Amino acid sequence: MIDVDHVSMKYGNFEAVKDCSFTVDKGEIVGLLGPNGAGKTTIMKIITTQICPSDGTARVAGFDCQSHPKEVRRNVGFLPEQAPLYDDMEVREYLDFVGRGRGLSRRQLKDRIGWVKDSCGLSKVWCKPIGELSKGYRQRVGLAQALIHDPPCLVLDEPTSGLDPLQIIEIRDLIKELSKDKAILYSSHIIQEIVALSDRVVIISDGQIRAEGTLPELTQKVKETTKVEFTIDELAKAQTDLEKVFTTLIHHN
Repeated sequence: MIDVDHVSMKYGNFEAVKDCSFTVDKGEIVGLLGPNGAGKTTIMKIITTQICPSDGTARVAGFDCQSHPKEVRRNVGFLPEQAPLYDDMEVREYLDFVGRGRGLSRRQLKDRIGWVKDSCGLSKVWCKPIGELSKGYRQRVGLAQALIHDPPCLVLDEPTSGLDPLQIIEIRDLIKELSKDKAILYSSHIIQEIVALSDRVVIISDGQIRAEGTLPELTQKVKETTKVEFTIDELAKAQTDLEKVFTTLIHHN
């Protein structure tokens, strides 16, 4: 459903993304893990037709992101790191506006607005101006706009950013439920988020993919190449084994 094929992105002499390739299939959640500045957001902007790559191709639902951008946008929902919100609009007005912009019929719009209102937990702030919302609720509204047209593919940049622990659990559960019939790519620099949601992980650092696979596959890869010894006291203070896996892979050349 989402296919990134040898994509590179240059800004002058700086190469933000270097020959990256991976796929996301229907029914799959793929976590894009890497430190800040690794190239995660650039890849997501390419997939969602925000920018064009310097080299390579990206496709969504079979449509090339450069030659068929309108078709790509119909088939993808995008939550960027900074959600595209209008502070003077009430939540209900904004989602109605986005739904109409997506070309939904009156009946479709009514059904989808009711669904995102409940699924994203927006009932308490439904008639409030977006500018008065907390960061957590603003993030929920951003997720709702990405889902309003019921796209088969979702691209989520730090989807739980700013949420409290209970809200994070609710959004994780929603993403897992959505993945039953959608292809979902989401980014995070927080290892716990990747562990909680991912079926498969793509680790990126300095614009390059360093490793890709399921969590057990990545763990085994590091065990085969890295030996780490602990005393009991040191182990109690150390990161989890999985955190060390990702740290090792991110910095592995």
